Amino acid sequence: MPVRSVPGSASVAAPEGGKLFAPAAARNSGVLCDLLAEVAPPQGRALELASGTGQHVAAYAARLPGLMWQPSEAEAARLASIQAYADEAGLANIAPPVLLDATAPGWGADHPEQDLIVLINLLHLISEEETKTLIAEAAAALAPGGCFVIYGPFMRGGELTSEGDRNFHAALRTHDPQIGYKDDFDTIDWLHGTGLELLQAVEMPANNLALVAQKSGGLTGN
Repeated sequence: MPVRSVPGSASVAAPEGGKLFAPAAARNSGVLCDLLAEVAPPQGRALELASGTGQHVAAYAARLPGLMWQPSEAEAARLASIQAYADEAGLANIAPPVLLDATAPGWGADHPEQDLIVLINLLHLISEEETKTLIAEAAAALAPGGCFVIYGPFMRGGELTSEGDRNFHAALRTHDPQIGYKDDFDTIDWLHGTGLELLQAVEMPANNLALVAQKSGGLTGN
C-alpha cells in the first residue's frame, strides 16, 4: 500500500534527528493511550499497523509497559522516523519497525499470535476491498482472545454527521473514488465476517470512533 497524497492527510515535518512529526498524532496520543489502557490486554505482543511517524508507538509503549510493541509501516522512508522515536523513548518494549503493507493479502501468517493489533486513521484512506483484506489479515494474525482496535473517522449508519466530515469525505472521493469514510455498521459486519466479536464502539474526540473487537478464545482487559 503506497502512501497516498490525499486531501487532509497528516502533515509531517522533519525536525532534527530524523523524526517526522504529525500534529494529529501529538493531539490524539493521550486519548488513544487512555483507550488502550482500558481495553488492551495487560501483557503480550502488540502490533501497530501503519505506524506513520512513530509518535504513537512510543507513547503506547510507555503507557502499556507489559506489551511488547511491534511498529510497522508500508512506506520504507518512515521506518527511520519510527526508530528515532523508539530510540528517544529508550524503552525495551519497542521492537525495530518492520516493513508491512496492511492492505496486502498474506501478512497475517507472517505476524501470528498477536495479543493486540492497533490501527489508527487509515481506513478512510484506503478502498473498501483493501479494508476487507486488512481486517481479514488482522483476524488471522490475532491470538485467541486477542484484541483489534480501529480508530478514525466513520460514517454513522450511512450518514456523515458533521459538515467537516462531509467536506473531508467529498475531498477524498474527488481525489480517488475508491477511498473515503467507511460506514460503522459495514465495518462491524466485516469484523464479524472474519469471526471477530465487537466488544465496544467508543465515541472519541473530534467525531472519531474506536471499534474494539476480539478473537474468540480468551478475555481482554486488565
